[in-house]
Parts: sequence; C-alpha cells; structure tokens
Amino acid sequence: MRYIECAGAGGPEVLRLIEGPPPEPRPGEVLIRVQAAGVNRPDIVQRQGKYPPPPGASPILGLEVAGTVVSTGARVCALVPGGGYAEYCVTPESHCLPVPQGLSMEEAAGIPETFFTVWANVFQIGGLRAGERFLVHGGTSGIGTTAIQLARAFGATVYSTAGSDDKCRACERLGADRAINYREQDFAKELRGAVVQAVTA
Repeated sequence: MRYIECAGAGGPEVLRLIEGPPPEPRPGEVLIRVQAAGVNRPDIVQRQGKYPPPPGASPILGLEVAGTVVSTGARVCALVPGGGYAEYCVTPESHCLPVPQGLSMEEAAGIPETFFTVWANVFQIGGLRAGERFLVHGGTSGIGTTAIQLARAFGATVYSTAGSDDKCRACERLGADRAINYREQDFAKELRGAVVQAVTA
C-alpha cells in the first residue's frame, strides 16, 4: 500500500509518499480501505516530534478516516490509533460509525475525533441531560462546534464563549442560546445574568 511517512521531525516537508505492507487486523479489529483522512492537531504535533505515538500504535500519522471495511464493504468513518494517512488502516470495530447519509467521505472523515471526544466527555462522563445548562469555551473550535450541536440536539440550554463578534454569531447559528465575546465582556458576569433572567422569567 501507499502511505505518508514522517521522515523525521519538522514541517510538512518531512512528509513523503512511500510504499509498504498493509497492516493486519487483530481479533476485534477491522481493516479499512481509506478514502479520506482527517487532519488533527495531534498529527501536526507528532510530525513536529513532540508527541510520540502510544506503545503499540502505528507510527503512521492519522487518527480518523472514512472508507470501506474490506471484509464487508460497509462505508464507515472511524477513530483509529494512528495509521490513517495510508491506503489501508486497522482499528477496533467499536471505533467505527456508519457514514451519515448525505455526507461525502471527505466530510465523514472529519467526524470521529470530535464526536467521540465530545460524546465521551460531555455525555458519558459529564452526564449532560436535557434541560440542563451547558457552557462551551472556544465555541468555534472543532470540539466547540461539535459540543454546541450535540448539546442542543439533546435538549440542553447552551452558552458559549468566543473571541470575536463574528465567532459569537457563528456559535449562535450552530445552536448556542447565547454566545459571549470574552475579549469584550466578562463572560462569568454575563452568564450569571442570563441564568438569573432565565430562572425568574
């Protein structure tokens, strides 16, 4: 298969396309023929030599992909433990999601990292429920935009902070009930006022 090798630490110039053997799935894993891969900050930091892959993970960059499961032909997007910048990669079967209807493979490849992260932290660990209030700092980041949309979809009242008026408007278009420009306003004071107003309304 072809894959992107990181030939030393540095900028994009250290990346090169080479060939090597495809990975072999272990029990509980699936082999995916990759059609698109997401690019995440950990990939960049790893390329810079500041974030080594965890023990047992592929040295090839790439933490999220979209493609087809070789054994079944199922269209999936998946969170992978490295190896996404390649024609084939492996990941635990439980890390795969069906490609949402209407999305291209390129769009689907940008879903797993943020959606798994938000779902695990906000819903599984944090236990967010309908009717609760939820604050998202940095609402226009990848995690922030996902958190706003999921929290709103599951019935929470969503507040957000962002660093400009344009970004605040983007947060509100995504579903935030109120977005606060933290560079110009004291977000804690503004939120206290918003919550008091909501409770007494």
